Amino acid sequence: MNRILFVCHGNICRSPMAEFIFKKMVKEQGREADFYIESAGVSDEEYGNPIYPPAKRCMNKHEVVFDASKRARTMTRHDYDAFDLIIIMDESNRRWLRYIIGEDTCHKVRMMMSYVGEYRDVADPWYSGDFERTYQDITRACEALLKHF
Repeated sequence: MNRILFVCHGNICRSPMAEFIFKKMVKEQGREADFYIESAGVSDEEYGNPIYPPAKRCMNKHEVVFDASKRARTMTRHDYDAFDLIIIMDESNRRWLRYIIGEDTCHKVRMMMSYVGEYRDVADPWYSGDFERTYQDITRACEALLKHF
């Protein structure tokens, strides 16, 4: 089983979108038994909060089913040991991760957009308000990620 953790800053926008978009793709391919998928944040400032309403609206628009009880959680050192792959949304996440896990000695941390050959951040809708652009970035990257397995 491939254990994947999607990570963003607060775990209310980008990483839960990636979690549920990837789960949808995996389900559509009938490969749910091949994956365990979660999301988390590097910060605890949103801890316990639900997915941000505009992110929910965007997923609903694209018929991405999500768990309405999903609450933001903060990544831990244990997560580094428990997951095979940790996919971050931006370089800021990588800097924050160093405080949580130290060095990525097992080479588990990857940038989301690297799966489509782009070495840039996933568009952050918290600042832009453009959840559609974020959805498109994440969808493209998740499609490419799934092809790796």
